[in-house]
Amino acid sequence: MQSQASHVYASSEDATAAIARDSAYAELAATTQQPLQRVVYVVSQFPSWSETFIVREIATLIEVGVDVRILSLKRSGETMVQADAATLLDRVRQPLGPLPTLWNSLRVLVTHPVRIGGAVATVVADTWRTPAVLAKSLATLVRSLSQIPWLQAFDPQFIHAHWSTYPTTAAWALARAMRRPFGFTCHAHDVFRNHHLLPRKIADAALAVTISRHNVGWLDRNISALAPRKLKVVHCGVDLRQISARTREPSGNRILGVGRLSPEKGFHTLIEALAILRDAGTPFLCTLVGEGPARQELRRLIDRHELRRYVELAGAQPQEYVRAALEQSTVFALPCQIAANGSRDGIPVALMEAMAAGCPVVSCPVSGVPELIGNEVHGLLAAERNAVSLAQALQRLLDDAPLRKRLAIAARQRIELEFDARKEALKLHDLMTRAVNHAA
Repeated sequence: MQSQASHVYASSEDATAAIARDSAYAELAATTQQPLQRVVYVVSQFPSWSETFIVREIATLIEVGVDVRILSLKRSGETMVQADAATLLDRVRQPLGPLPTLWNSLRVLVTHPVRIGGAVATVVADTWRTPAVLAKSLATLVRSLSQIPWLQAFDPQFIHAHWSTYPTTAAWALARAMRRPFGFTCHAHDVFRNHHLLPRKIADAALAVTISRHNVGWLDRNISALAPRKLKVVHCGVDLRQISARTREPSGNRILGVGRLSPEKGFHTLIEALAILRDAGTPFLCTLVGEGPARQELRRLIDRHELRRYVELAGAQPQEYVRAALEQSTVFALPCQIAANGSRDGIPVALMEAMAAGCPVVSCPVSGVPELIGNEVHGLLAAERNAVSLAQALQRLLDDAPLRKRLAIAARQRIELEFDARKEALKLHDLMTRAVNHAA
């Protein structure tokens, strides 16, 4: 399979080589006798409330016969476990205690001194200028390498990480120690801000994946000239078997936002826009679902604009709550922006879920969002950080039922075509299978 971005190359020679390689992969996949049977996923923590897309991906691989185990680098502090994630808990390997971690790591170091010593030296050389990152990276190496006895018993064919930061550092080190192919999926902050060993990880990975064409271009310009040749685009998606397009219009002007309460989600701009709507005499109720570091600041902004009657901060809620809220909402708003520290979204899954449910959406043309939403086609895109533009877009949707219906129908079709989680996971399964057989 050739990625959506694979037509972009640094030179015609690179293009020829990459096309030949991809053709060879395709021929190999057609004749391979080695199916994908055992995969280890490396994640920061499992379960994680905001990473349901990983759960859907793993569930699909299991459905098609892959035995997936999950290595969690940290013990989860989540107080609420989504139902889909709960079904995978018996597949999760949590961190060992301090003494087993130290003992197992020393055994691995003695057994593979060159491989492990080389990994440590590489990490130190890349991160010594940022001591906090260096310390966390070394701790990641110790935690992941201590799991090798269990991993050897499982005998994975492929090791895959989500997020190209510490989870991929772990996958890269495990792959070196065990001589297994590894891959990773990079998303947002790990593309735009936290580049731990990223050029090397792209070069060494048997499979490098990202979630948008925008990310491929950004990585090409800023991180590695290998990005256009190596990065494959596999979208995060939604489970269309669990989300049906609604068949009736809800009553009242209800606005819904779902996401982590952090600057890149743009909820500060949304509250400013809601104040404009209120001052214009537009009736509405808005619910924001999610938790995060900006909660208190958002609460103060709501109070400053005297919007407590109109805006509810509902906190983190289970998927069932969100789906019910989508049924009852007139508009879904997620005005993404580039935060002051450079952080931004990739393509928010919350937008996909709203579009799949038939709830008209408003967002901003940031990062990969325009790959999901064509302005005036699948939703409305307001100017980034512009409360007036956002208020105008919200007002249009609240006032125009035919517009809402047209956008909602096109949005559902868009999700069905390119953001169906099962289809995207099957695409990843195919890429993993090719990577395993190419490494054999």
